Amino acid sequence: MQHNADFLIIGGGVVGLTISREIKLRNPDCTVVVLEKEKKIGLHSSCRNSSVLHSGVYYPADTLKAKICSQGAKEMAAYHEEHNIPIKRCGKILVATNEYDAQQFDVLVNRAYENNIDIELLNEQEIHKLEPEVTSYNGKGILIPSTSVGDSKTMMQVLNTEVADLGITVRLDAKIASIESTDKTVTLDGGESFSYGHAVNAAGLHADTIAHEFGVGEKYSLLPFKGIYWEIDHNAGFQLNHLIYPIPDLRVPFLGVHTTTSIDGTLYLGPTAVPSFGRENYRGIEGIELNDFFRISSQLVKQFMSNKDGFRRLAWQEGSRFFKTRFVEAANKILPRLKTTHLRPSSKVGIRAQMVDAETGRMVMDFLVEKGSNSTHIINAISPAWTSAFPFARHIYENYIELEHS
Repeated sequence: MQHNADFLIIGGGVVGLTISREIKLRNPDCTVVVLEKEKKIGLHSSCRNSSVLHSGVYYPADTLKAKICSQGAKEMAAYHEEHNIPIKRCGKILVATNEYDAQQFDVLVNRAYENNIDIELLNEQEIHKLEPEVTSYNGKGILIPSTSVGDSKTMMQVLNTEVADLGITVRLDAKIASIESTDKTVTLDGGESFSYGHAVNAAGLHADTIAHEFGVGEKYSLLPFKGIYWEIDHNAGFQLNHLIYPIPDLRVPFLGVHTTTSIDGTLYLGPTAVPSFGRENYRGIEGIELNDFFRISSQLVKQFMSNKDGFRRLAWQEGSRFFKTRFVEAANKILPRLKTTHLRPSSKVGIRAQMVDAETGRMVMDFLVEKGSNSTHIINAISPAWTSAFPFARHIYENYIELEHS
């Protein structure tokens, strides 16, 4: 059966749904179809993230992340409140854990000012007053009052209902068999096909393979990293009023072991950033495909040998945190009282859709979008994509879709 759509969105995560929403709000009479390969929405990054509404303090001012993250947090918080989705306005405290972190302290302070993010500088006494459990290597801290924790699962359910009410068709269990970009046709496994006026690739963990089918972004490929969390046993007596993060290594796109207090009060520590040998390899050997396994393994060897962005040090550091004792050693730098007996295994796990540029051998640090023929490809939509979803959708529409059709 042949279907026609003015706009065809590949991927029903938060990026795909917010873009479909933006298109429909601006063009009420157009037909918008979203293809989601899973039987439910939000089974991957959109509901496996920390649900933290990030401030944007980490990003250089000239990046797309910096330009939209802070506004995204405001709009995501407003969306939660408008739809009665739980949100915890707890704030975040950043502390240094070693000498290198201490050197990055001023960099983050400057980025906060450049990105118009309100912060408060804390001394050791102020940190201890706010968070008696927390320590800082250099006795300094950065408080970001605006950081909140939302509920990504409920938010995605609400968003899915909203796009349906707008008249957008979301097709679940829609696995793509082939793409004919010259004919502007996408065919599903069962034989159904969709012709489109404009296609948007928002496929997350599979964005590179979809882009390659369109002949776009062929120098980029996924190097996935698995984020594993632990829960702090409530009997351990930790009472944290804020999210506690280390000052991150700004050379790599990972934030280090930190705390997250979920909406239901569960206190998590994590995540790790260990290599994943499959795009959806959440546990054991599930989600590992042979071709991807060899490609990812080869890419890891290349990254390790070239040592771009300190990858070798990162690999040893993060790889060791797969073991509970080493994980606790990292966590002790912000929570010195923590012991291995305080941690319980958690089912919370996610995979970062991190792209690597084959020409430079470096990990792509910013959002990455590329144009194709009658198509737009969101190739690198890593954190803070959930936080930034609403202004990011406007950015995609105004700078790619609208320009093509104006």
